[in-house]
Amino acid sequence: MATLNLQDPSSDPERVTTIPLATLDSSTSHLRPQIIYINTRPQETEPGYPPRSLPSPLSPSASATSSSVAASGPSPSKQADTDTSPGGESGMIESIVGSNPYFSAGFGLMAVGAGLTIFRKGTVAGASALRRQLLVTLEIPSKDKSYLWFLNWMSAQSHGAAATATQEASSATLGASVGAGSKGLFQRWSDRLANKINQRSQFLAVQTEFKQHDNGSISTRFNLIPGNGKHLIRYRGAWIQVERTRDGKIVDMMTGSPWETVTLTTLSKDRQVFTELLKDAQEMALMSQEGKTVIYTSWGPDWRPFGQPRKRRPLESVILQEGVAERVVRDVREFVKNEKWYADRGIPYRRGYLLYGPPGSGKTSFIQALAGELEYNICILNLSERGLTNDRLNHLLTNLPERSIMLLEDIDAAFAKRDKSQEGFQSMVTFSGLLNALDGVTSSEGRIIFMTTNHIDVLDPALIRPGRVDLREYVGDATPLQIRRMFKRFYEQEDALADQFVKSLGDNTVSTAALQGHFVHFKDRPEDALANIGYLTERHGNQGPIV
Repeated sequence: MATLNLQDPSSDPERVTTIPLATLDSSTSHLRPQIIYINTRPQETEPGYPPRSLPSPLSPSASATSSSVAASGPSPSKQADTDTSPGGESGMIESIVGSNPYFSAGFGLMAVGAGLTIFRKGTVAGASALRRQLLVTLEIPSKDKSYLWFLNWMSAQSHGAAATATQEASSATLGASVGAGSKGLFQRWSDRLANKINQRSQFLAVQTEFKQHDNGSISTRFNLIPGNGKHLIRYRGAWIQVERTRDGKIVDMMTGSPWETVTLTTLSKDRQVFTELLKDAQEMALMSQEGKTVIYTSWGPDWRPFGQPRKRRPLESVILQEGVAERVVRDVREFVKNEKWYADRGIPYRRGYLLYGPPGSGKTSFIQALAGELEYNICILNLSERGLTNDRLNHLLTNLPERSIMLLEDIDAAFAKRDKSQEGFQSMVTFSGLLNALDGVTSSEGRIIFMTTNHIDVLDPALIRPGRVDLREYVGDATPLQIRRMFKRFYEQEDALADQFVKSLGDNTVSTAALQGHFVHFKDRPEDALANIGYLTERHGNQGPIV
């Protein structure tokens, strides 16, 4: 059996301690290896030296014990009892853990990992708290009216128009404007940096402006606006992060367009710039519509502008029979300024008008000119639109844009004389649904509705009764007075030719639309317009004007 011989030259050079490296296990008849700990460090004898947790195996007492154990040859059972004592196991585990570098490295890595995790979570929590304290966020959903205003403002930013508008607004609101020459060096540098950042944006979307001129030519302009992603702008000295996101999972079921959101983020101390920015965007939107009439059409459950705003048509450009235009304008003005009078008497504050007469007599043109005179917009609704229901009709009539005239053209084409089962041709609007939308419990207040028809005799009396139609006016073919006024409007200072033109027409009936087309064709030739008057009186054939 292998043994280990130990010699301590400091105490007795001739004394040798023999320790067996294995013992015989009586239960299994196998050799059991022994674990031997050797302390090679010298004994510390100075006073005050801290005691060690494990006694030195080579101390005199330990050496004597080892010698006695080796000399007497302890029995396996006694040796087993000695090895399994609680104090021995504890000392052995502490010694292994303390002297094994792998255990030390493992616990060190665990401690470092735990520390890094705590540090990361603390950093995230601190950054989140700091963000809440230092930053402020404004969210603009696509359903909000200011969403399109802000996108148009951003589009104007690329052309430099917004900078001019911003300086003018600053001068008006703050009372003093800061010129480019008097700006500080840092502010000028920041503005140049913001312009460079905007010009190098990698996320762009296109906004196309399409316009067809009177002569038939078409002009198109493509504006590149910020697309989905993050952008950085500078507005009135404040840096603003603009993030435009689109949620492909949420779609407007009525319009089919995805849900979009624009989020603005800036420092909390600059939160007032949000209100100023939205005001500038609104002013810019209204400025583009100033002096113009906006035409709205239904888009799902909402009203949206149709095309570009149109120039307001002068009321005097539409020449009707004597007194017709004056009566309608006077009635509308009286209605607009007497809201309290209606409320005091419990009368629903809404007004309905019906213009009837042959085609081309100027009914729709007069409504457009009236809207320009009152500085109102026009909402057009086709009752034969496919997919239009009673609920949607009621919702549209209840949620009209402010200062708008509701126009229902050719009301006779949508419904014939009432039948018990009569409905719209392509739409799902019933006749009773239309009546309830016009004058029902859910009808909105402050509403002005104009209806036009070419055949008043086919309209149901319930549709044009008072309360639904409060004023009717006949707009017929041109009278001699209308013909003379229209001739003088196109050819000024041609009184003699105007009288001769009226006399030449005689008893022939002609619409104002036909007269306007005739005068436009001979816009600078009043003599030719008179010479080709036969074109107006000719009702059959394909004869055209003589050029």
